Amino acid sequence: MMAREVKRAKLAQKYSAKRAQLKADGNFVALSRLPRNSNPNRMHNRCKLTGRPRGYMRQFGISRITFREMALQGLIPGLKKASW
Repeated sequence: MMAREVKRAKLAQKYSAKRAQLKADGNFVALSRLPRNSNPNRMHNRCKLTGRPRGYMRQFGISRITFREMALQGLIPGLKKASW
């Protein structure tokens, strides 16, 4: 799944200029012929360690479960696990 996200990111970057030009011209027929995965909306944030798509924390780049495990082990500086 993570390799698929990398592929989508590359396609989105490759077609970004062409996509912007077609949108500006209003040529939606040609826009619909571009690869679906070239749309940046199809990219999904994933945990850098596990690849989990849900519960993603942007500030840390990891999922909530990984964040909790790392906090429990004391790997996140400045964070002290209380009662959760």
